[in-house]
Order: sequence, then C-alpha cells, then structure tokens
Amino acid sequence: MLLSPDVPPGKLILLNGASSAGKSTLCRAIQAQIDEPFLQFSLDFLMFGTEVLPRRRDPSGPFTWAVMRPRLFEGYHRCLPAFLEAGNNLVVDYIIETPEGWRRLVELIRPFDVFLVGVHCPLDELERREGERGDRCPGDARRDLLTVHTFTRYDFEVDSRRPPEDNAEAIIAAWKARKTPGALSRS
Repeated sequence: MLLSPDVPPGKLILLNGASSAGKSTLCRAIQAQIDEPFLQFSLDFLMFGTEVLPRRRDPSGPFTWAVMRPRLFEGYHRCLPAFLEAGNNLVVDYIIETPEGWRRLVELIRPFDVFLVGVHCPLDELERREGERGDRCPGDARRDLLTVHTFTRYDFEVDSRRPPEDNAEAIIAAWKARKTPGALSRS
C-alpha cells in the first residue's frame, strides 16, 4: 500500500549525549508521555543485543570493524530521512562523535523538523552507570564526554541525573513551544 501524497513528513527529536547518559531511557519516557506517536530508533538497536552484525571478526579485510563501522553508520544516517519522509515521527538517541559525522547527518536531516536535545551527565555518574551496564567498554563514556557536546548547539538541554520522566516532560514542553528555525539550522 502506497502512502497518500498528503502525508506530512515526520518530526525528529534527537537526543545527543555520552554513552551511559540515559538517552535510551529518556527516549522511552518521551514516548510514554508525548501526545503523538514517536518511534524510538537507535543505532544501538543495530549494534547491541541483536543478530544484525556478523559475529565474524577478522584482523583484516571486510569483516573488520574498521570496514563495517562506517558503512553501518552511513546506512543508519540514510534511513532516518526515509522514516521521516514516510511520515514517521522519530525520537533518536545518538552520540555525535566527530564534526565530519555530524555534518553528514545534518546534510540528511536538515530538511525536516528537528529538535536537538543535549543530554548532560557528569563523569562520575557516567562511569558509575557504565560499570553497572556491563555492555559497554570501560572508558567509552569518558571518551564521549570530552567531545560529544562540542560540535553543535541545542534547542534544549537536560541533566540526566534528574528522573527521566521529569526530563521527558520538560523536553516535550520545550518541543511544543519551539520556534523555527531551530538549533540545527544554526549548526
């Protein structure tokens, strides 16, 4: 079944923060409270706890993470506009790792209604959460914290030490009150 041409594009709430900052939990809290359907779509869905990535890893050649990773990220970036063009609202948790990666993502999502949220958390809390998770490499959160908030401005920012339900409520209120152009058009 093809979509009617009058289906408007979806809206994107993009949460950026270090690993273990609580972005995925915050996405679920936003979904639970917001008065429109939003799909949670995370790169983590493709990388962790799934059978998407090949288990085989070789020291060189096509099965190295160095070869697969850029392709995975590019594919993920490209599918966001496809979901939005089909009329899906998305709430996405992301880690902006490099200026180049951010510029590439911005090229793809700039035509859409994007609300960019910075999710902040102090290092000691990030490291505590990282240790409790057990599914991340020690030091990822520290590495991310050094750069993740340096490449862009935000429409709204939260401290993830606050309860996720409170942050979700604040994000939704700010999103509803947003003015265009947002931070993305100033990036």
